[in-house]
Amino acid sequence: MTKKTNTTEKKSHRPTHTLFHVTGEGDAQNWTRIGAAWAHQDGKGFNLDVEMIPMKPGRFVVREAKPKQKGEGQ
Repeated sequence: MTKKTNTTEKKSHRPTHTLFHVTGEGDAQNWTRIGAAWAHQDGKGFNLDVEMIPMKPGRFVVREAKPKQKGEGQ
């Protein structure tokens, strides 16, 4: 992710996306955060940092990271 200032660009080390493991369907879905992802500069892929490997069947979902709200964890 790039932050623009008046004349320079700064690269952020924050993940651009969050990695989730999702089980269930519809209203019974359970989303568990399992890691983070950083988009490649060319926009054609991601580097993944997986903090845990789920043992239950499910699917992996990568979503754009939301900015942390005041008072949230690290």
